[in-house]
Amino acid sequence: MKINARILATAIAMATGLAATSAAVAADAYPNKPIRVIVPFAPGGSTDIIARLVTQRMAQELGQPMVVENKGGAGGAIGAAEAARAAPDGYVLSIATVSTMAVNSACRPNDLPYDPIKDFQPITNFANTANVVSVNPKFPAKDFKGFLEELKKNPGKYSYGSSGTCGVLHLMGESFKDATGTDIVHVPYKGSGPAVADAVGGQIEIIFDNLPSSMGQIQAGGLRAMAVAWPERLKSLPDVPTFKEAGFPQVNQPVWYGLLAPAGTPMEIVNKLRDAAVVALKDPKVIDVLAQQGSAPSGNTPEEFTKEIKEQYDWARDIVKKSNIKLD
Repeated sequence: MKINARILATAIAMATGLAATSAAVAADAYPNKPIRVIVPFAPGGSTDIIARLVTQRMAQELGQPMVVENKGGAGGAIGAAEAARAAPDGYVLSIATVSTMAVNSACRPNDLPYDPIKDFQPITNFANTANVVSVNPKFPAKDFKGFLEELKKNPGKYSYGSSGTCGVLHLMGESFKDATGTDIVHVPYKGSGPAVADAVGGQIEIIFDNLPSSMGQIQAGGLRAMAVAWPERLKSLPDVPTFKEAGFPQVNQPVWYGLLAPAGTPMEIVNKLRDAAVVALKDPKVIDVLAQQGSAPSGNTPEEFTKEIKEQYDWARDIVKKSNIKLD
């Protein structure tokens, strides 16, 4: 049986119009029940604290609870994979970090159970946190220039600690080595705490770390900060240059914590969530708690956050390949 082309075209147009209308109505009514937010790490860390802080304030704007659920394991991969498989209706969201969206893919290219670029719709970056390279006070350099000169004069002599093999701080250390042409030996730890303790104690001379983990020792004189990964000099460390200022913009990589929806989520819902996040991130109480975590609010657009994720994704893959980093 032949179908008239004009009738077929009309039917397709009507179906498309009905689908668009249905999606618009659903987005307009959103949300009409609680929203689940998967945090792919254990309770109590910076990711968890920032997620709960911002989503609690967002819930006031949206008129529905945002229920945080911690799904830790495998460097965030378990929780991220569950979020990627959720229905794209705005009722299951997840928190993104540099680890889940860039580092995991670079370090586990063949067995990661989700695609960080294809499986998610970025909503907004909640907040950024500075990274820092510091030295033991006995290190024979007082500033970044002297630090670099000492490393170049003594290839292979000094060791640097990070929070673990193929973590973002390990990649930062290797990015530094690549950018500066220096040779320092990586010593992986199980978390920042032990690495900071050994840097203060002199078992290692250098540490790459998130600033909040090291700030107490920097302020107390147990560590000396050489450079920070941040857009401009920090008010709390006015004498410490940024990596970009020092001539190494490729190392100037803060960490971030953002909000994702599954791929295919209607943009009307994504924009509604982003608008609520922007209101939350302008709340003085939220800003104050973020500052206590060593973080600053962002609230960028979905398009800007998508670009930010892709840039970090490419950066991580490039460093892992150049440095031949492999997980045990």
